[in-house]
Amino acid sequence: MSSFEASAGRHCHSAVGPLHSCVYFAPEQQDELTALGLERGTMAYLAGRAAPLGAVGAGTVSATFYNFNHEHVERLIPAAWTVTTPEAVLAARLRVADKVLRRMLGEEVLASRELAEAAELALRATEACRREARPLYAANADLPVPEEAHLALWHAATLLREHRGDGHLAALAIAGLSGLEALVLHNATGTAPTSALFMQTRGWSAEQWAAARDGLRVRGLLDETGDLTKSGADLRNEVEARTDRLDAAPYDHLGPTATARLTDLAGGFSKSLRAADAFPAVHFGKG
Repeated sequence: MSSFEASAGRHCHSAVGPLHSCVYFAPEQQDELTALGLERGTMAYLAGRAAPLGAVGAGTVSATFYNFNHEHVERLIPAAWTVTTPEAVLAARLRVADKVLRRMLGEEVLASRELAEAAELALRATEACRREARPLYAANADLPVPEEAHLALWHAATLLREHRGDGHLAALAIAGLSGLEALVLHNATGTAPTSALFMQTRGWSAEQWAAARDGLRVRGLLDETGDLTKSGADLRNEVEARTDRLDAAPYDHLGPTATARLTDLAGGFSKSLRAADAFPAVHFGKG
C-alpha cells in the first residue's frame, strides 16, 4: 500500500470509528449495563468491550486493552461475570447501539439509502480483516451480523475499530511504550481524552502518571512543559505509520473509490454524532 493509500485508510477509519465509539459516552450505555448488575463506569466499559471474548479473567483484559492498570482491572474483572454473563452484555450492547444511533442520527437517516450503502461498504471492508494476533477483532468477528442496516454498520465499525486497535497495540509494543506511557504521550497531543479522564477510567494514580511523564522526558519524548518534542512527535508518527501498514488490508480490499465513498458517508454520519454531543468536549484536551 502506498503512503497515499495508507493515509486514505487512516482517514476512512477516522470517519467510521465514531459510529462505534459513540456508545461509550452515551447514558444508554451505563443504563443498560448497570441494569444487568454491573457497576457504573469502568466495570461497565470493561465488560462491554470484553464480552465477545467470553467470561475472561483480568489478565486477558489487561493484555488486550493494553493501557489499563492491571490492579484496577483485577478489582472489576472477573467480578463482572458473577453478576451477569457475556451473552447478556452482548445483547445489551446492541440495544445501546440501536438507541444511541436512533437518538443521535434520527429515523430518517437510519432508513436512508446512504446509511445502507455505508453498512454494505464497511462490511465489505471487513472481509479482508485477519484474525491472527488480533484477539479483540477475532472475538467480535465471530458474532453474527445484525439484520438492521444501522446495527450492521455499528457492527462493521466495531470490527474495523478493533482490527486497527489490535494492530496499534503491536505498534506500541514495538516502539517500547508501556500502556501508561502511550496514554501520557497521546494526551500530550492535546487531541486525546484529558489526563483526569484517563486516570479515572484506566485506574492510574497521579503519582504513576507523573512518573511516566518523567520517564518520557528522560527519553527525550516530552519537554519540560510536558509537550511533545520532535523525537516524541516522530515516534508517534512512526507508530501511526506502522499501524497503517498493519491495517491496510480492509482498505486495499475495498479499493480507492469505495474507500473514499465510505469515508464521505461515514464522515457525514460522524459529523452528526459530534453535533449531537456524542463526544463531550469537556472530556478531551491536554491536561
